[in-house]
Amino acid sequence: MKRRTFVIGAAGLPLAAPFIASGPATAQGPAPEKPNLTLGVGGKPLLYYLPLTIAEQKGYFREEGLNVTINDFAGGSKSLQALVGGSVDVVTGAYEHTIRMQHKGQDIVAVCDLGRYPGIVIAVRKSLAGTIKSIADLKGRRIGVTAPGSSTALLLQYALQKNGLATTDAAQIGIGGGASAVAAIKNGGIDGLSHLDPVISQLQHDGDIAILLDTRTEAGTRALFGGTNPAATVYLQKSFVDANPVTTQRLVNAFLKALKWIAAATPEDVAKLVPEEYLLGNRTLYMQAFQNSRAMYSPDGMVTEDGYVSMMAALRALDPELANAQVPYERTFNPAFVRAAKV
Repeated sequence: MKRRTFVIGAAGLPLAAPFIASGPATAQGPAPEKPNLTLGVGGKPLLYYLPLTIAEQKGYFREEGLNVTINDFAGGSKSLQALVGGSVDVVTGAYEHTIRMQHKGQDIVAVCDLGRYPGIVIAVRKSLAGTIKSIADLKGRRIGVTAPGSSTALLLQYALQKNGLATTDAAQIGIGGGASAVAAIKNGGIDGLSHLDPVISQLQHDGDIAILLDTRTEAGTRALFGGTNPAATVYLQKSFVDANPVTTQRLVNAFLKALKWIAAATPEDVAKLVPEEYLLGNRTLYMQAFQNSRAMYSPDGMVTEDGYVSMMAALRALDPELANAQVPYERTFNPAFVRAAKV
């Protein structure tokens, strides 16, 4: 699995209280049981995962007494594999992964919602817009996704099915995120893509694509799913949560700080904070991409029951293994840490 690694340090923490063996206590209360964490993500520069970058760049992990090493994989399915395999402690990834893994007997639970809408756009090359006018016209086409099995691929499959096609009627080609995804459209290697900002806004600006479906907005999300549809979340093995409640709380605190910052930020604020390579060479365009996508971020970190119902309906329709699945809402999302957060 190709990945990039980012390390966020924790420094200047006060001395340990004598009765705490797990590490130093902080102003926020008891020390985290596991201050050194490895986090998996699939496509960190994507706006889908902006709360992670904000938490990193603003030093919110450090404020919470955590050292976080970030492994950036080719797609969300790869970061999920890393969590199951034990090479990462926590993932920022699609909420639907918690449902799938619970159904398979893997006790994986989300503890904070980052996105209430998927933020995914299905589009085709502009030169094909006269031929491909709807999702139903994607049959036999090569469509780029961040990685097979990731949320971009699953949304594409659901859209195909909703439009009378089989989920396999369009070939799904892994193109990663960022510049590689832009290049895949520009060099004609794919006919269209199911992808996220800033890639979509870059291709829109350059006149390279025509949009068929847009879930960056509530209207687009409801048109496909009939309701809100939780997207990026923070999820972990339940055994980790049970063994490390303070660490889990500190993680949630950091992400809620990031969501709060995003809610008040201007596009200029965001463009100044993210790494230069995220801008894809065009700061103004990145700011527009953020503005296009900002409605998708969770206002409060909660996965709603309405969103859970919407996601379950989509998964039951999409996957025969889940057609009769009974995965309770409370096994997929633990709201206790969001409720207890003071940020």
